[in-house]
Formats: sequence, C-alpha cells, structure tokens
Amino acid sequence: MQKYLNIQGTAAAGFQGNQLVSINGIKTVRAATATNVATLIQYEDGTTTTVTTAAQVGFNVQIKIQDSILLALSTSWTNPVYDITLPKAITSIVNA
Repeated sequence: MQKYLNIQGTAAAGFQGNQLVSINGIKTVRAATATNVATLIQYEDGTTTTVTTAAQVGFNVQIKIQDSILLALSTSWTNPVYDITLPKAITSIVNA
C-alpha cells in the first residue's frame, strides 16, 4: 500500500499549496546544516524530493518530516495520506 505525506504550510512565493510526497522507499531524510533551507528526501531508486523552506532552526523541518513519516507508517493501510504542517514557510517542493 502506498503512503503519502500531504505537506501543508505557510506558502511563500512560488509554492502553490499542498503537495503529496511518497514515503514508500525512503532511504534518508537530511539537511546539510541545522539552518539549511533545503531538506532532501532520498529514495532507494535514486530519486530525490527537495523541500525548500525558510531557514530551519535546529533541523526543525527535517525532524518534523522524519517524525511524520514514522507516524504515517504506523497508521492503518486504510489511511494512505497523512497531513503535516511544516514549521517554516515553504518555497518549493521538487521531485527529481
């Protein structure tokens, strides 16, 4: 069963609202520094989803995404979408 995060947040310029992000096959979630604006969700197949926000404070965006993945995976298979609101304004979410 596929599971998704429905990432919501205060939109910054260029972000057009909620975004569904797959949580199946995630290998890592990381940010380069505690204040970095890009949080990378890397998948086993080599693709990456980059969530760009206002500057993090103590990895707070990365931690929120990681905690939300854990919670989403612990829900019933009948709940494929898990809503989260990030603690920082979202600039973009890009899949590559």
